[in-house]
Amino acid sequence: MPTPPTAPQRPYAITRHGDTRVDPYYWLMNRESEEVLAHLRAENEYLEAQLAPQKELEEELFNEIKDRVEETDISVPVRKGQWWYFVRTREGLSYPISVRVPADGDDLTPPEVDPTTTLPGEQVILDENEEAGDHAFLSVGVLALSPDETWVAVGTDFEGDERHHVTIRPLAGQAPIADELDDISYGFAWTNDSRHFFYTRVDEAMRPWQLWRHQLETPAEDDVLVYQEDDAQYTVSVGRSRDDRVIVVMLNSSMTSEVRYLLADEPTSELLVLEERRHGIEYGVEHFVDATSRRWWLKITNEDATDFRLLARLAEGGDWREIVPERSGCRLDGVDAFSNFLALGDRENGCAALRLVPLLDGDDPFGEGLVERSSLVDGGTFPNTVVLTSNPNFETTQVRVMVTSLVTPRLVADVVVATGEVIVRKQQQVLGGYDETQYVTGRLWVEASDQVRVPVSVVARADLLEVAADGALVPKGPAPLLLYGYGSYEISIDPVFSSLRLSLLDRGVVFAIAHIRGGGEMGRSWYEMGRLAQKPTTFSDFVAVARWLVDEGWTTPSQLAARGGSAGGLLMGAVMNDAPELFRAVVAEVPFVDVVTTMLDASLPLTVGEWEEWGNPDASATSYRTMTGYSPYDNVRSVSDDGAAVLYPHVFATGGLNDSRVGFWEPAKWVLRLRDANPENQVVLKMELGTGHSGVSGRYDAWREEAQVLAWLLNEITEP
Repeated sequence: MPTPPTAPQRPYAITRHGDTRVDPYYWLMNRESEEVLAHLRAENEYLEAQLAPQKELEEELFNEIKDRVEETDISVPVRKGQWWYFVRTREGLSYPISVRVPADGDDLTPPEVDPTTTLPGEQVILDENEEAGDHAFLSVGVLALSPDETWVAVGTDFEGDERHHVTIRPLAGQAPIADELDDISYGFAWTNDSRHFFYTRVDEAMRPWQLWRHQLETPAEDDVLVYQEDDAQYTVSVGRSRDDRVIVVMLNSSMTSEVRYLLADEPTSELLVLEERRHGIEYGVEHFVDATSRRWWLKITNEDATDFRLLARLAEGGDWREIVPERSGCRLDGVDAFSNFLALGDRENGCAALRLVPLLDGDDPFGEGLVERSSLVDGGTFPNTVVLTSNPNFETTQVRVMVTSLVTPRLVADVVVATGEVIVRKQQQVLGGYDETQYVTGRLWVEASDQVRVPVSVVARADLLEVAADGALVPKGPAPLLLYGYGSYEISIDPVFSSLRLSLLDRGVVFAIAHIRGGGEMGRSWYEMGRLAQKPTTFSDFVAVARWLVDEGWTTPSQLAARGGSAGGLLMGAVMNDAPELFRAVVAEVPFVDVVTTMLDASLPLTVGEWEEWGNPDASATSYRTMTGYSPYDNVRSVSDDGAAVLYPHVFATGGLNDSRVGFWEPAKWVLRLRDANPENQVVLKMELGTGHSGVSGRYDAWREEAQVLAWLLNEITEP
């Protein structure tokens, strides 16, 4: 048997609030150290040796994944101006190709496109395969066409550190220009003259903190700093309103918002404040021009509304008027304003839902009873997910949506707002004879430790379950089960289809998502009950769901695996400490497991901005005690309360050397501590040495990575 890597212990004491924690592996934080890099390479070598017996299964799974995908395919074309825009993928190529073809007239019916042939007049906007060249990694973080559709801004990242190199490229036969910018973040917005644009830069802690303005064909050193956010808890982002009238600048902390703006026709004008920040008040806006050419602001806010409400007022001023009241338990996630209707993003029954509301003629485009006048886009099989997709046009009579569930391949459709007609444009094709009726999905409700019911979305092969008269799902017997969770930042893990998951389902594995508190599935209060001092609720919810699945005969501890990434990786580490006997295997991807040390170091990326999510253990003894109580790295146990040796689930952990969100050292230190706690603990670490938080790029590499994880899982929880 291969021997796991070891690393020297060099105790480092960290003292706060009268408490001293000794970290033997603190020295691993030095990514420039050859000793550290050698250790990470040794971890990868150990992983390869440990996983060598499953190589045949890995290859089988990779081929299954690949063979289900239409490798040569196109997205549904989207009309913008005088062009149809879409994305091509081609067999053998890892990355997409963004293209456009000329449009005729005002028809909103997408052209028929043969994925294997090139259309007359087709123009390549960006071929990411050519862009990647010999680089092992590519992420395109900026791809923005100028309003006159003659230039495209392309921001590339070849390291995975989320710092982009931006170039401006011609699309209309004009001469190339030498405009290049470095260290650009994700925010980007052209102005209406197609000669200026705004972008954001990050500080040393990777916080987007500056807004800059660039003019084409001028040196980058002449760019103008428009705004700088000195409060380290806030980030800066920028975008264009859908009606193309306004450049909107958002300043956000975890719980407070401020909007600044300027007219898109006046790029050098002063940045104006819409509403100054007030601690604890969040709001987001949409700009809207009605049929009489009056300008409005729409505002979604939590002021006097836990689950948010929608307000409106004329742009020149006046009082805000409520047009969509708070609906307790139904979180209002967003509003998109079109010339003749609004699209409201809701959380309905714990799922992402979409309401369409026709607007009125006359002085009051909103009227009364806006929700009552709305129509809910049908999501089909429950639980499901319904969201807007590409809708770049303000003037339109229809809206493009995506509908999916755990058994429903992604369906793209246009909804005619006036009639409710649904025009299906494309449904994801799953090659190899996928039959939706061979699988069953549904919603379970599990009582947590405080009697709150936690929703669980589940999918399995139909022969493994019975459907009771009331629609409830009942297992025919214990089966291998993979339980997924996240539970942070008010992020919802919505039920969506994955053809990759079929390799588990077809082998008799049940897949479930625990929609635990700390996420946003059940409204703002669901999030509040799983953050700051109440963060341990997130972990106890997940354990309660896992224990219920065992007690109710869905699975057994020897067949139960858990999976989560980033903050979901923190979840994995915490539940392993709380209930190590409950799980056979755990996949923890880029896991945030060294919580206390990271949150004590304000120089690290994201730390200061995260204090409103997790607490500030440096300033607050209470926050410190809470975090030290659940931090996975700090709570790895060798023996239980009764003195017995603790055996942890088998662990597959991942990390990225260039990760600017979760330091690579967190999983590296954690796996060492797990091995130190008990030599019988079986732990492997896959460290990507050329990428960051999102892992490998390119679809074939991503499929191989997933095949490796799935092979490991199947080896752990299914019979040979």
